[in-house]
Order: sequence, then C-alpha cells, then structure tokens
Amino acid sequence: MRDRIPLGRLGAAVASTRAGVRAVFGRRDARLVVAGTTVGYLLVYLYALGHLAPGIGGFEVVVVADALSTFVRPALGPLSFTPVARVTLGPVTYLFSLNTLLGLGVAVLVGLNLGLTYLAWRQPAACGVGSSSSGLLASVPAVLSGTACCGPVVLIVLGIQASGIVVAAFQFLLPVAVVLLVGSLLLVGRQIDPARL
Repeated sequence: MRDRIPLGRLGAAVASTRAGVRAVFGRRDARLVVAGTTVGYLLVYLYALGHLAPGIGGFEVVVVADALSTFVRPALGPLSFTPVARVTLGPVTYLFSLNTLLGLGVAVLVGLNLGLTYLAWRQPAACGVGSSSSGLLASVPAVLSGTACCGPVVLIVLGIQASGIVVAAFQFLLPVAVVLLVGSLLLVGRQIDPARL
C-alpha cells in the first residue's frame, strides 16, 4: 500500500506535466519560447564545447573513416565524444558528434522548463505557480548543465588551479543537470490543473 502512494503522485505529476506540455505546444507564443530557448541553448552548448567555432570561409564537409565506431568513442571523459564530421559553412565551422545529441536533449529539457514557466506566467490561474519561483527553478539546472561543458574553462579564467579530481567532477554535472531539469519539469508540471487549460 505504501508503494502505491508515491507512484500515484508520480503518475499524477507526469499526467499534469504532459497536459502542460500539450498546452505549451498548443500556444504559438509558448512554442516560440521553447524553440528559441532550445536552439539558443544548443548553440551556446556547442560553442562552449568548441564544436561550433568561426570558420575560414567556403563550404566543406569532412567525415572521418569508420564514423560509426568513432561516434560512440569517448574523447576526454565518459560524457564527451569524438567528432565524426566537420562542416564548414562560410564563417562557421561545426563538429558533429554524440555531444550534439546530448546537448540537444539538455536543450529540449531547458526549453520545456522555460515553456512551462512561460505558461505559468501567462496563465497563473491554471498553473498555480508564481512566475518568479518557476523561472528560478528552470534557470538553476540550466546553469548547472552549462557548467558541465565549460567548468574547467571557468576555473582557468578565475585563476584557480584545479586538480584532476575537480576537473573530472565536471563531467558528472551533465547527468545531475538532466535529473534536475526533469525534476523541475515535473515539479512545475504537477501544479498544473489540466481542467483549467
């Protein structure tokens, strides 16, 4: 009997979150918030990883030999992968790797969090959430997931000599950020009343 109570609450939170996400995609303005946040966050993520950089001009696509096995090969740690293709398009050079898909997943979670936050701000009666609390909730994991890729750079900029243990700890911030983003999505989503949407 005890096991059914949390599962019932989790199920209700998931159902409310799904209703909220449907409502977000049902509004043009909220879809723009999700799309803009997702694209913007992914671009910043790729730039911070060094997978999006200024190019030398022209157009060129280079794919490594044995791209399929290289695609899943870790580069600097368990959650950093080797690029398998380089696309130069005028002033931009992009490196494609599994990092792009991981970054896209995080960017979608950030976008959905901000989409639900926007919905809470535009329809507070339906959500029962104040805009300030939901916005703060969505921004903290976004900052953490950004630190996962550029944390060592931040330490260097600040002049702190980080040991290998500290630098290695940054690679685990990405999964922590994903868990926090999903948790904040469910936390905001569980307060949505589907009947009022």
